[in-house]
Amino acid sequence: MFKLLFKSSVSACFELENKNPYYSPEKYTVYLNGEAVEEKESNVFSLFNLTPATEYTVKLSCGGEMTFKTLSESGCVNVKDLGAKGDGVTDDTYYVQMAIDSCPKGGRVVIPEGSFYVRPIVLKSDITLEIKKGGQLLGDVVEEHYPYVPDRITYDDGTEEILASWEGNPYPCHQSFVSAYKAVNITVVGEGAINGNADKSTWWATPKGRAVARPRLVFLNKCENVTFHGVTCKNSASWNLHPFFSKNLGFYDLRVQNPYTGPNTDGLDPESCDKVDIIGCVFSVGDDCVAIKAGKIYMGSKYKTPASRHTLRNNLFQDGHGAIVLGSEISGGVKDLTVCQCVFRHTDRGLRIKSRRGRGKDSVIDGVLFENIKMINVITPLVLNMYYFCDPDGHTEYVWSREKRPVGDDTPYMGKFTFRDIECTECECMCAYFDGLVEQPVKEIVLENVSFSFKEDAKPFKPAMLEFVREYCKEGIYIDNVEKVTLKNVTFEGVEGPHIIRKNCGKLIEA
Repeated sequence: MFKLLFKSSVSACFELENKNPYYSPEKYTVYLNGEAVEEKESNVFSLFNLTPATEYTVKLSCGGEMTFKTLSESGCVNVKDLGAKGDGVTDDTYYVQMAIDSCPKGGRVVIPEGSFYVRPIVLKSDITLEIKKGGQLLGDVVEEHYPYVPDRITYDDGTEEILASWEGNPYPCHQSFVSAYKAVNITVVGEGAINGNADKSTWWATPKGRAVARPRLVFLNKCENVTFHGVTCKNSASWNLHPFFSKNLGFYDLRVQNPYTGPNTDGLDPESCDKVDIIGCVFSVGDDCVAIKAGKIYMGSKYKTPASRHTLRNNLFQDGHGAIVLGSEISGGVKDLTVCQCVFRHTDRGLRIKSRRGRGKDSVIDGVLFENIKMINVITPLVLNMYYFCDPDGHTEYVWSREKRPVGDDTPYMGKFTFRDIECTECECMCAYFDGLVEQPVKEIVLENVSFSFKEDAKPFKPAMLEFVREYCKEGIYIDNVEKVTLKNVTFEGVEGPHIIRKNCGKLIEA
């Protein structure tokens, strides 16, 4: 059986209903109106180049059949009809932006086959942007062509509007390659690409210390009802996709790609967003694949907007520092997070939670469930680090000290975390590293039906980014400053030394 995840006027996305992480139990053929269109092996599949307001029947060789109707649309604008060249050299910004601006409400802008070399473009409400197979928006490589965006506007009554953000704080940025501001009902679909072209630019040469921060590939500021389906996002100057204080977002069957050497090129970082679905996507990036964020203490304490109602399912994470990450800019907290049916392959860390003193009392993370996950060649599968050495003061005693401090407005809270039905093979460093604050220990960690095994030629590695941590190799579960740990049906293979490295652990239950 399978279900419809999303449909537009020209595309549709479906998901098999099983419990297998990312991959289907067997290869299967997709039939559209009785004709075989492709063979698939993942749980999520898509159809493109459909006709608006048309009924289709989908059938799978592995079982299941469904009839659906594509959405209607008001009109269609092809950028080549307006004069765009698509030769990868000519500046097509004017024609692409004109197509977007002139597209009627409920209409579609088409990027056909070709490379459309453009400076930053801005999306508007109530349109579909379709990027056809073989087509791409190709980023201009000249930094001066990305305008300066101030961090905020302050009004006469003292209120402010945040226009640009960098790593959890208001900060001036270069305009993102593709952006939208307070827009609604946007759909970006197709088999083409949004290519920031940063590998051909100077953005990565000086990643830090800039008075104006590098642009995102896609920045969605206070938007609602936005869906990205099928497209490839790659070669970003910094983060690839950055939704910011936005609601009702869907990311389906995407490919997010950056070289491993690309600095701070996170895949998808929803910040203080509500209801985000990330389903059927493939990530391979130069930093964290998905990092769920909610600002640093200024943004968290002022706006009190947590990352809420996020679902990550049937995704493949290949390469990157962390596969799924909470933080470190997480001062608004996290609630209602579900992560399941994912495969991690060759990331430094798997499920990674990182915070520190100074994130604040509004940084409440509780009731988080990660389940039905397969990790292959992940150096350290599970990490919870409350001493993350980020920010200008990250290497100071305030962050790294193991002396108990008073619990105050600067103290974050970590509640219960459940890791269930997880298989970890070819680990290298250690099984898990859980390191809570001395003054505010993690309340509870549960591992149920979790297995760990190690590579024979594993190399030493530091499990988390904090001061004074040593390298580990083929070691067990490290626990420090956690009130309660439950290990139920947890198995170890190839661990050298004790399975549990226990320091300050209030209660340990093994079953």
